Amino acid sequence: MYAEDTFFQLSIPARTGLTILSAVLALLTVSLGSLAYRRLMRLPKRLRLIARLAAALALLWSFVWLTPQLYYTYYQAVIPRLPVQIVIQSPPGPARLAEILTLTGPRTLSEHSKALLGWMLIALALYPTRRRS
Repeated sequence: MYAEDTFFQLSIPARTGLTILSAVLALLTVSLGSLAYRRLMRLPKRLRLIARLAAALALLWSFVWLTPQLYYTYYQAVIPRLPVQIVIQSPPGPARLAEILTLTGPRTLSEHSKALLGWMLIALALYPTRRRS
């Protein structure tokens, strides 16, 4: 399925670096989600779940919108002569997030990784946490 993915066109050291970058960005995003979810426990009980799910979608939205520039910067470091440019586009709409989460978009490693991150954020939002006193 991923044989033609650009990831496999990189050298092994470049793939390793890209994997590390992706893992760090995912961990940062999940950590931000965890922190946000704990803070949202201060809301009235009837609003907590909705607020936590909204936060999960907002984090995924931010990730999908802003990380392409970080990835492009990485690609500039490993691929000679890539031009300096801004690759961030308009923020994704709800249909784009739905496409990612339902795996109905492009069949790439990047898209499926975004879906995995999105479902992890949603699962963590649904996971009950205790409010500290």
